[in-house]
Amino acid sequence: MTQAPRTEVEARPKADTELAESPAKQRGGMLEVASSRAAQEVQAAMVIAKRFPRDEEAAFRRIIHACRRKTLAAQAMYAYPRGTGNIVTGPSIRLAEELARDWGNVDFGLIELDQRDGESDVMAFAWDLETNTRQTKTFTIRHERHTKRGSYALTDPRDIYELTANQGARRLRSCILGIIPGDVTEAAIHECEKTLAGDTTVPIEDRIRQMLLAFEPLNVTQVMIEQRLGHRLAVTTEIELVNLRKIFLSIRDNMAEPREFFTATEAEHPASTTDALAEKFAGKAPDEKVDPATKAKADKQIDALRQKQEAAPEGSQDAQDGTSAYDPNDPTQGAAPEAKPAPKPAPKRKAKADSLPGMEAGDHGAEAH
Repeated sequence: MTQAPRTEVEARPKADTELAESPAKQRGGMLEVASSRAAQEVQAAMVIAKRFPRDEEAAFRRIIHACRRKTLAAQAMYAYPRGTGNIVTGPSIRLAEELARDWGNVDFGLIELDQRDGESDVMAFAWDLETNTRQTKTFTIRHERHTKRGSYALTDPRDIYELTANQGARRLRSCILGIIPGDVTEAAIHECEKTLAGDTTVPIEDRIRQMLLAFEPLNVTQVMIEQRLGHRLAVTTEIELVNLRKIFLSIRDNMAEPREFFTATEAEHPASTTDALAEKFAGKAPDEKVDPATKAKADKQIDALRQKQEAAPEGSQDAQDGTSAYDPNDPTQGAAPEAKPAPKPAPKRKAKADSLPGMEAGDHGAEAH
């Protein structure tokens, strides 16, 4: 019996299945090629590292020489306040990268393993190819930005990349410092501090005091400096001292104003009793509710105090703040004071032409001295 030939419709499912499987096969083949290439690169790097081992003395000299550059020294340390008046410092990612480059035969970096559902899986690694010492840290970063007002999700690819890079830099720094000898790191930090200090043997404590004295003529106090730094002045680092020196030069040379860098926190001079009552009931405290009867009573007190000041002799205590005024309607003042002979009123001076609008002639005369 002769078999009927296959039609186009019958042959189509098999062809569709092959086409559907081909992209998956291609991706799998590309992944195998990439994995094989990465393995070959690592093997080649390890062979070269064994054939050309590092000269530790030469590597140490390169590190010290690099730390003598002021641009690197200014970025070599991080510092942030923790708790009340305490500060945490350590080598920054920039110093860690320089240590890895100058130490030699070190492979380090960040790899984003996966990105899904608003989060990324990232691996930071540092590998000493010569000693085969490896430090890795795998962590998950949620695509969120946290602020003082709350947190919100990130959708812009650039924002996600920057967030991943910033979060990964901390883990990368830890991995690099884990394979670099500790004494080499400490020597690099010490050299960076010497570079920032310059050619001086004065302790940092004395230089902080000198900086504080230099700021005094510019009306910048210790409280204002500490508020900007976020910690006590006694724990100021070399990097912070360098930044404060830049601020001082900008203000001294009239390139900027102190208020552009510092927040004024100095207490103002206490107001007189009359001014305090007037400010309290003149709407300068909107959150405070004032009873209408209390406000009317306070207005009477204010008028009585002002009349007392206008009638009092110049230089007397009553003329300065009016604190001895007596109100018979105020039960808190007790009995009325004994009557004293009223002093002769001072002759009213003629108001000057340049007096402020709304100023009485008596007020102007009382302030002439």
